Amino acid sequence: MHEFRVQVGPAAFRIGSAWRAPLVQMVDLYRDYPIPDFTDFTIRLEPTRWLRRWLRPSVAIGGDYMLPDAAPLPLEQGLLAAEMAMNLQMALGWRRHLLLHASAVEKGGRVLVMTGASGSGKSTLSALLGTQGWRFLGDEFVLLDPVTGDVAPFPRLISLKNNAIAAMQAAQPGARFGPLLAATPKGDIRHMVPPADAIAQMAQGGAPALLLFPRFGYPGAVREVAPGETFMRLTQASTNYVALGEAGFTTLTRFVKSVPSRAIDYQSGEEAVALVDKLWERLA
Repeated sequence: MHEFRVQVGPAAFRIGSAWRAPLVQMVDLYRDYPIPDFTDFTIRLEPTRWLRRWLRPSVAIGGDYMLPDAAPLPLEQGLLAAEMAMNLQMALGWRRHLLLHASAVEKGGRVLVMTGASGSGKSTLSALLGTQGWRFLGDEFVLLDPVTGDVAPFPRLISLKNNAIAAMQAAQPGARFGPLLAATPKGDIRHMVPPADAIAQMAQGGAPALLLFPRFGYPGAVREVAPGETFMRLTQASTNYVALGEAGFTTLTRFVKSVPSRAIDYQSGEEAVALVDKLWERLA
């Protein structure tokens, strides 16, 4: 079995694959990341049956944590299978931080956190802000330290979907992109390597200063979000809030009490960046 190791923020992964091709793609896209000696999670990309290694190859996800009923992916989407497996290990097995399904960027030591349903635009917006003077911290999970309340960076590959692919290629023509994965369960997907500073400084976190609930495709608007609504929505956005018990409740309560929340609607990336800049200026 072929093997690849990578360190992303505080988490280290070991990925084994029955096929060489997915790991070749990962080696290229993660080439600027550290290679750890010891790992937190082990992942396996395996054929559903022995014959499926060669005949209509079908990739099943295995590892320390897995979903037995998860549908396999075709070998052409092996990179996506590996990325999904990394997400799964974090969602089911990580206990050092409170995890929020969210994206984050940093400026001046303060962190902007963005969360919302799939398709809300949080990944694309965090990637755009990463080209506008912000440091990209991650677009899949925000890691809240239970002791300090700070955000620990987790700058994985940026997962761009459908129309966001062309938008980011136009905004960042010099960026490195992975292969186009067409017709996946989530539509067309293409991974983008985060900016160099996001990788070089991924051991440096920051204090959360603003929480946004973005929503793409609606006329531009901003509204305050009450603490009760914020708390409820963040419990739904966390994959390990219940597992952390009292530590999860304490961490989330502190976050809600200390970090202002806003919901924003927007119809374009430019409009969203302008809204974010205005809200950020008011914090100063």
